[in-house]
Amino acid sequence: MRPRELRGALVELRPLEAADGDALETMFAEPAVARWWNGYDRARIEEELLADDGDSVRFAIVVSGDVAGVIQYSEEPDPDYRRAAIDIAVATRWHGRGVAVDAIRTVARYLIDQLGHHHLTIDPAADNGRAIAAYAKVGFKPVGILRENERSPDGSFHDTMLMDLLAAELT
Repeated sequence: MRPRELRGALVELRPLEAADGDALETMFAEPAVARWWNGYDRARIEEELLADDGDSVRFAIVVSGDVAGVIQYSEEPDPDYRRAAIDIAVATRWHGRGVAVDAIRTVARYLIDQLGHHHLTIDPAADNGRAIAAYAKVGFKPVGILRENERSPDGSFHDTMLMDLLAAELT
């Protein structure tokens, strides 16, 4: 069963709604966000984030009534693995304010405490120092570099850093 809402210290996480499209479109157009989220125009937002694909669970990150970003997770269904992956994007005005850290921690706690996952992963661009630092604050550790793993806006491929978190490491 998918949660209706999760609450952190700073954030409220609620399922994405069609009405969030404008806020997401504005966020993904910001250069500091678009650099890491290639090509998220309105059509792609509606197709990949606002439509339910059955595989990922997506939340609007809400701070003081404003949509600050989006966070999603996907789960490995095989009970022998009990792992999940997280991805997040936060609007520039919320950078450096603890919003991403709180959203990641809130989802990680839910995945570990409520769904019984013992291993979480996230794979930011290897040169996205801001994201890597935020994930480390929650307890994620670098595992290795996935070479040329993701397409950049200019069409070239860049490395990503695989990071993971074991349940006992969540801070």
